[in-house]
Amino acid sequence: MSQLEERDDSPEPGAPVWAVFGDLMSGLLGAFVLILMGVLLVQIDLTTSLQAEVEKRKVEETRRMALEKALAIPLQSGRVTLNNGRIGISGSVLFPLNSDQLRPEGRQLLKTLVQPLRVYLGERDEMLMVSGFTDDSPIQDGNRRFSDNLELSAQRALTVTRALIDEGMPSSLLFAAAFGAEQPVAANTDERGRSLNRRVEMAPVPKASPPPSPRP
Repeated sequence: MSQLEERDDSPEPGAPVWAVFGDLMSGLLGAFVLILMGVLLVQIDLTTSLQAEVEKRKVEETRRMALEKALAIPLQSGRVTLNNGRIGISGSVLFPLNSDQLRPEGRQLLKTLVQPLRVYLGERDEMLMVSGFTDDSPIQDGNRRFSDNLELSAQRALTVTRALIDEGMPSSLLFAAAFGAEQPVAANTDERGRSLNRRVEMAPVPKASPPPSPRP
């Protein structure tokens, strides 16, 4: 009788093993579900980012084509370039060396840009940033009008801005910026590179959002 009681009181060896195995499988399944959800979320984020990038490029391409169409005649002349939405004009076309006095042919070129740019800016509610750039050569000795290249580039940008206004561009659609020898487009190691860096660029940019109206 005592042997039977001892046998009845002993635990079943298989029950705990299956319980542990079940808990392990439940844990693995839960971890797999979490990993799968994480992968799906990453894929959704990537898809959303890709779609946003595609839409951004479509907008940029449409904008570039519209600007090319607006400036078709000046671009054909070869005196105006268009790169990444920036309209470039060689400094030698507009100004004598180390000067901010506009050449007559430079003013005539700017005049041809006013009407197509007015239409383009009006259709998109944008404005035009006029930027002046120079090469890295120091201002020539004896030139007392400008202390450095930054001042020269600023005066050239202002001269172009005023000329565009004189030719009919509303002043509310323009502002000037100066970069001096910063942001070169070519190496300043020879005359060709320096001549490319002496330039004025015009770039359409979004208008600043108006401040919110004060609450009564």
